[in-house]
Amino acid sequence: MRAAALYSAAGSLLLTTLAAAPAAGTPDGPGAAEARGTAVAAERAAAAGIEFGRCPRAEDLPAGVRCGTVTVPLDYAHPDGKRIELTVSRVRATREDPDDHRREVPRQGALLHNPGGPGSSGLYFPLVGMVPEWKRIAAAYDLVGYAPRGVAPSAPLSCQDPGDFVEGPRAAPTRPTDAYKKQRAAEAEAYARGCADRAGEALRHYHSLNNARDLEVVRAALGEERLTFMGASYGTYLGALYAELFPSRVRRMVFDSVVNPDPERVWYRNNLAQSEAFEDRWTDFKKWIAGHDAVYGLGDTPQEVQKSYEEASARLAAEPAGGTVGPAQLQGAMLKAGYYDDYWPHRAEALSAYLEGNPQPLIDQAGTHPEESAVESENSRAVYSAVECNDAPWPADFEVWDRDNTRLASRAPFETWDNVWTNLPCAYWRAPRQEPLDVRTGPGELPPTLVLAAERDAATPYEGALELRRRLSGSVLVTERDTGTHGVAGGPNACVNGHLEAYLLQGRLPARDTSCAPRPAPEPRA
Repeated sequence: MRAAALYSAAGSLLLTTLAAAPAAGTPDGPGAAEARGTAVAAERAAAAGIEFGRCPRAEDLPAGVRCGTVTVPLDYAHPDGKRIELTVSRVRATREDPDDHRREVPRQGALLHNPGGPGSSGLYFPLVGMVPEWKRIAAAYDLVGYAPRGVAPSAPLSCQDPGDFVEGPRAAPTRPTDAYKKQRAAEAEAYARGCADRAGEALRHYHSLNNARDLEVVRAALGEERLTFMGASYGTYLGALYAELFPSRVRRMVFDSVVNPDPERVWYRNNLAQSEAFEDRWTDFKKWIAGHDAVYGLGDTPQEVQKSYEEASARLAAEPAGGTVGPAQLQGAMLKAGYYDDYWPHRAEALSAYLEGNPQPLIDQAGTHPEESAVESENSRAVYSAVECNDAPWPADFEVWDRDNTRLASRAPFETWDNVWTNLPCAYWRAPRQEPLDVRTGPGELPPTLVLAAERDAATPYEGALELRRRLSGSVLVTERDTGTHGVAGGPNACVNGHLEAYLLQGRLPARDTSCAPRPAPEPRA
């Protein structure tokens, strides 16, 4: 399930002992060897700790953020075999009450964060302590991020030459021809072959179960008896797996914008649901643009805005803007607006300017820029593909994809085929597939946890939050009503942030599921 690295509305996330045995499996059943290997790796990590120092220069982090490494097995069934290093970042708890600088706040340990993806780095997470909405949490917790396995600089994975990764202007047909489908299927098969050729036997070990085991080893290396964790988007699925495998190691957990953990939906059916949800979110954006027709001149109804978008796409097909922006790049830019309301004024402004004869704002927002790292982008895509393709069975027959998505595109054309091309390498994947865990915890098996969700989130549709809430006994769901920004924690909604702080700082949850009024709609820019 494709999900962009999360941003809060207040600011981006910028750009000891033996481990508990897993709850799942028997001493000699499936996963038993990995459980023993995780215990061995966690014991070693607890003894070694983390030696924090300067962060890798390539990460361009300020001196106040310190980095170190944690060693984990590539294959948990063989903990004495090949090992890899995960890079971890940290900013110590400030201990300073933001409301009274004379008062010292008790430190509560480390808050470890995963920003989603899969394929996103969390090394920048500690910087959120500078954002006002995070200062109370930053006072009590060491803010800890990390680059998951495969994500540079943690044993980076690659599937193709980064120089070939950034492509030029491309079409984005909502009714692709058979010839176009055949071309994209061939590209997907070649990409899957490249992943297998470049990674070799290691490719099979990049999956969510190992990511959850890595989380347990990082916990031990940090010297935390129990884990305080916050996962966003894909990070919620990772957190759910950890809760299933290591329930006695959980202290507090926040799930922000939830991937549906139903094993029957991981990952193929979740992607179908995502494509359908993005159609509604695209409509939300068009309604907002139409409501500000006096500013943007793109139409005073969603239908008229759609015509403006299609006109721009047709022009770009005939002559790409700046030589870099074609219909696919336009669609991708508008898709980003489906994730975050903050993008709405910028994207509407760029579309309006382009249709009025000024392509530069659209080139700036949707074009390929030399300063962007092709290596980083290619690495992120490789990890995304490896994790999702390894995690679960996928249809191996393109006719199944074609049938399901042709039907879906008839009512949800905006994102459907783009989502297919992103995930289609999984149809031709050459590594073994995992069987998704059936995440379920009974009363008393897991401490109370907090689930956060926006009602109209498209990247992780709301049904996922309801499903996780049902599966984790004692969890409580806080819903931001009538909005769809992907990632609600630490943003402009004081109600959501109040529940987040009450839980992380005091261990206090609402008595029952509750909701918060929506955040304000974005203001248009002239």
